[in-house]
Amino acid sequence: MHRINIPGGIATGIGGLPHRDADEAAAFSLREMELPAIPYLPRRSPAEGAVAQAMIGMQGITVGQYGSISVHPDQIDPLAPVRTDIQNDAFVGFRTFLDAAKGRQGWVKWQFIGPVTFGMALMRAGVPMSEAFESAVRCVRSKVEHLIQVVDKALPGCQQLVFIEEADLSELMNPGFPIAPDTAIDLVSGALAAIETDAVAGLHVCGLADIPTQLAAGPAVLSLPVRPEVADSAGYLIRFMERGGYVAWGVVPTSGPILASAERPWRNLTQLWCELVQRGADPSMLRRQSIITPECGLSSHSPVVAERVHRIAADVSRRARDQASASRWVLGA
Repeated sequence: MHRINIPGGIATGIGGLPHRDADEAAAFSLREMELPAIPYLPRRSPAEGAVAQAMIGMQGITVGQYGSISVHPDQIDPLAPVRTDIQNDAFVGFRTFLDAAKGRQGWVKWQFIGPVTFGMALMRAGVPMSEAFESAVRCVRSKVEHLIQVVDKALPGCQQLVFIEEADLSELMNPGFPIAPDTAIDLVSGALAAIETDAVAGLHVCGLADIPTQLAAGPAVLSLPVRPEVADSAGYLIRFMERGGYVAWGVVPTSGPILASAERPWRNLTQLWCELVQRGADPSMLRRQSIITPECGLSSHSPVVAERVHRIAADVSRRARDQASASRWVLGA
């Protein structure tokens, strides 16, 4: 694993934002996130949904009025070329951010749907399984490679952290899931490999999925919700971090009532870190190789809620970096 020089404890975003105005979303990300996240804005246009972004430009896909998508399963061809048109309505949030961030130095983060989740979406649209997942991984790889080049050209002073978002990976171990775990790992690995030559590759599953399976796909950064069950995979996580991997800790819950302060997220994070230390983790490594995020995306909330969530995440980020003594974690402070 390549050495990652992301500042430990830095805060960023995960998933979509709720803004309907792309300029406001770009300003929000640059203002509220120390590591700004390029937004996608499904409430601005259906074309900016994660699935739609991936579908547009594929053979057999028709874009209707107001960004609606029609899939023609009999026309889907896994070997057909994929177009990534950054001027399309699907990428308004993306290109607006790049314009707003011109001249920026440091890190920038963005995300794209993963091949397992995208393949499932194609299957639900009527594409046969044998073609759905092959089309999905080829499409994701092509678009991610193209978008990395777009960002690099627009923001040459920035390093990129790119997350593959795999919502459906949380169902992988359930009976009836259409592909085997090994196949899913291969698909996700293929998408991550398209990133890691020119950027840092991350993996995000909204919710708590099987951690060993996620790690087997080979991310450099793994996004995890802050839940006590994470400690059950301490051995896997410790080995991952000892090889240089980072964990993006989803400290702020985004489902249910939104918290008013950082007290509970900070307490939950330190309790989990204490448990990992007791199971053999180096406390300084936990702090150094951490990123702070909301648990999942915020597109179903309001801009006001998004601001509150990100300010809580920023508060937790400051506390993590201000933590003076690693021994305090062991004591449960």
